[in-house]
Amino acid sequence: MASMRDIKRRRSSIQSTGQITKAMKLVSTVKLQRTKQAALNSKSYFDYMYRTVNSMLAKSGEINHPYVKGNGSAKKAVVMITGNRGLAGGYNSNVVKLVTRSDLGKDDVIIYPMGKKGKEAMSRHGYVVADDLSSMIDAPEYVDAMRLGSMLLNAYKAGEIGEIYLAYTNFKNTVVHEPKLMKLLPMDKPEGIEGPVDESSAPEAPMNFEPEEEEALDLIIPKYVTSIIYGGMIESVASENGARMQAMDNATTNAEEMIDKLTLQYNRARQSSITQELTEIIAGSQAQN
Repeated sequence: MASMRDIKRRRSSIQSTGQITKAMKLVSTVKLQRTKQAALNSKSYFDYMYRTVNSMLAKSGEINHPYVKGNGSAKKAVVMITGNRGLAGGYNSNVVKLVTRSDLGKDDVIIYPMGKKGKEAMSRHGYVVADDLSSMIDAPEYVDAMRLGSMLLNAYKAGEIGEIYLAYTNFKNTVVHEPKLMKLLPMDKPEGIEGPVDESSAPEAPMNFEPEEEEALDLIIPKYVTSIIYGGMIESVASENGARMQAMDNATTNAEEMIDKLTLQYNRARQSSITQELTEIIAGSQAQN
């Protein structure tokens, strides 16, 4: 059995850790409320942006455009959104597993890491890592997504990459966060569109472009890519704060349970020590008599 001194020292250490995790939980809770509201406010716009562009392609005829047909390059760019800090449960590792266990071949993938944890993990796995975009995820802004989208589209037009993917964490609610891998370009022509739009009332007519379809797509697709990237950033930040709040709550609960157990062990050890001392005193007294 551990000595009373060891138990007391360990209990004091766990109490200090519990105070830290409780404080981190409170901070994450405040951040979650702000980022959660931002994610909910912007979710409708980004969902409808995605459905609108897919609806356009579904109702269009044969479109001969690099954004739809592809450019022939085998390289795949993956914008991977993780956190700059840990202590968020499986938030970071889930996104890393999503990419490493996907069908994307390691030799053909270029990682654009938005988060230090993702960058470090993918470097350890042997992936090619491009520019460090970690600063963008600290305080996501639309202009950052626009700059990244422009950089990716320029590389796509130059034939340096042939596909663009987004790996992020979809924020469903405070406790449910789902890692997703979304293909942005080239856009696959959908068979049908799912969503809250009442398709039965929509006119079944082919899509006509004005100006020409190539010029229209050159204007629409960059906005689409920027919007989806920014939406992924907003939802990922909300998911990270939610995951960290849960992790710190679990850590605080575990610390309290461990303190209760150590307190019980300490009381038992103290009682055993007192009993032993009394036994020795009585035995010494009887020996003198």
